[in-house]
Amino acid sequence: MDAQPTLIRVVFVLLPGSLVLDWAGPAEALRIANQRLRATGAPPRFAIEFASPRPDTVGSVGIALTGLAPLPDLPAADGADSAAWVVLVGMPGDTIPIDTPETQDLLHWLRGLRLEAGRLELLTICAGSLLAAHAGALAGRRATTHHHHLDELRAVEPRCEVVGNRVFVLDPPVYSSAGVTTGIDLLLHRIADTCGEALAAQVAQTMVVALRRGPHDPELSPFLAYRNHLHAALHRVQDAVSERPQADWNVPRMAEVAHTSARHLTRLFVEHAGVAPLAYLRRLRLAAAQLALASGASVTRAAELSGFGSDTQLRRAWHQFGLPGSPSDAAGLARG
Repeated sequence: MDAQPTLIRVVFVLLPGSLVLDWAGPAEALRIANQRLRATGAPPRFAIEFASPRPDTVGSVGIALTGLAPLPDLPAADGADSAAWVVLVGMPGDTIPIDTPETQDLLHWLRGLRLEAGRLELLTICAGSLLAAHAGALAGRRATTHHHHLDELRAVEPRCEVVGNRVFVLDPPVYSSAGVTTGIDLLLHRIADTCGEALAAQVAQTMVVALRRGPHDPELSPFLAYRNHLHAALHRVQDAVSERPQADWNVPRMAEVAHTSARHLTRLFVEHAGVAPLAYLRRLRLAAAQLALASGASVTRAAELSGFGSDTQLRRAWHQFGLPGSPSDAAGLARG
């Protein structure tokens, strides 16, 4: 019997004035991910918590937050396979003050954490990276923050490689985002890492947001590209194809999902997604093949897992969409 996937504690740490959008949007992404997992009969993956040095505080827009949990002992003492993410969020202001009692308590707690990739990880949103820096968690690491705080971050932690003009930066076990709505991008990326690209795409579509494929790639993830529309039937088809790109799809079968004719579905794809349905399918299959190659699969196995009929079809799609190198090169990089 397969082992149950690890339930990840996600602890949002709130101080007085914490920016509401910094934590509310990412928390909603996790809630929707759990909701979509339950809908498929899978267990939820995220246990969302809100903690603070004090049980009551006030958010950036004046909302009163009560009943907050105390800063917890982490990781959870429920077995060797436990995992937790600590999420630090920003606050308004030109600089981030650290002289309040609540902030001092938080920094003391942060300094006691033992970060470890896959077990206890730190996610910072906006100026939350300044709190991490003051606690010493960014020494020798790469990180980003809101562009108004880049110089402040450099001054607080000279040993940190501060990266500007990035949506988010990954340096496990530390993950940092540039601010406000980019916290949603970062959490969607972590959902993809944890639960798969297809689920992250469904969460993003539900939230009507765009997801970048990665911190260095300006292109949209193939699982989310062509989805900047609000046509429910077309989203239903795209959800189905993204969940199982290797299935025996053709336009009539896609049309059955949309409850329309094949000809009308083609018109919907072109009008709302800007791509033909079979071209969309090939792009998703190519993305699935890339993921398989990156995980160590051979070219033949990657073609099989992603729904291409042969190595030749995979190579043809690879060049058709202008990817650099070849599938063999990607397989070699994964093995090397």
